[in-house]
Amino acid sequence: MKKRTPLFYLLPMFALAGITSSLERSEENHAKEVITTTDAPMAIGPYSQAIRVGEMLFCSGQIPIDPKTSALVRGTIESVTVFLADMDNFDRMNNVYVEYFKTLPPARSAVEVTRLPKDVSIEIALIAIVT
Repeated sequence: MKKRTPLFYLLPMFALAGITSSLERSEENHAKEVITTTDAPMAIGPYSQAIRVGEMLFCSGQIPIDPKTSALVRGTIESVTVFLADMDNFDRMNNVYVEYFKTLPPARSAVEVTRLPKDVSIEIALIAIVT
């Protein structure tokens, strides 16, 4: 069986390894922590890799970029993992997804979009509660 590219090209914030952060306070006095890590692709625009407010973690959408080389990871939809450029790939994406989340899978949305950054065929975003 061909080895697949790890989903962690798209889900790097689950591990939260190698993170650095900075804090800001909003008008409501909620601490906003900006999260960055070299274990995930660097932002390709003016946005943060992730933001933490209290126990909520908001991760930016990730496209399949190798964080070590900044090169796009090419391949079929099974090679990566959920914004889809083609909803015909929905079942194929789910087959890979279930391999990584065998029990208690996270909530998610999967939508078809017209175009994604760098013309990739898939992107995934994440919101989590940090405990």
